[in-house]
Amino acid sequence: MYPRKSLLLLGLAAVALSPIVDMAPAATAATRDKAFFESVSGSWKGPGEIVAGKYKGTKFTCNLTGEPVAGNSAGIKLDGSCRVGVFKQPMSATITQSGSSYKGQFLDGAAGKGLDIVSGAVTQDTVVIGINRAKLNGAMIARVRDDKTMNVTLSVKVESQMIPVIGLTLTRQVDEITVGSVE
Repeated sequence: MYPRKSLLLLGLAAVALSPIVDMAPAATAATRDKAFFESVSGSWKGPGEIVAGKYKGTKFTCNLTGEPVAGNSAGIKLDGSCRVGVFKQPMSATITQSGSSYKGQFLDGAAGKGLDIVSGAVTQDTVVIGINRAKLNGAMIARVRDDKTMNVTLSVKVESQMIPVIGLTLTRQVDEITVGSVE
């Protein structure tokens, strides 16, 4: 079929290209992660509800603004607030790529009144972040439904199950500018 010389050249080409092929998935994942966080930057607003626990049924509204972290790594910095009636709670988070995972904190981290971000993974339209505070372990899942809507679910681990505790639907806030022609 093929002369030995051709098979040898094809084999050498495969060996020579294998490091490039092995690096491609990592480069693609880093690019995908950075693109995801850039796509969710901007202003978001929407209602949420506590769906389990002591405050089940409590409804709230959040206003958040996100911007990609500085530098070459993937991640986002969020600032804003959530409101329950007349009470307003500042919200902030920093999520930064750390190797093939993520780290960061909500509010002032587990050492204060917040949560630590201990892990994370990004797919094309979803980020899953592992959260921790003392004996509390859980996850935050943010799924982009379309370019204007994002669903966020916070779940905590109870025994061996993840129980959803908070659900939030955010809508991208866009300044509508009317553009006309000049004569």
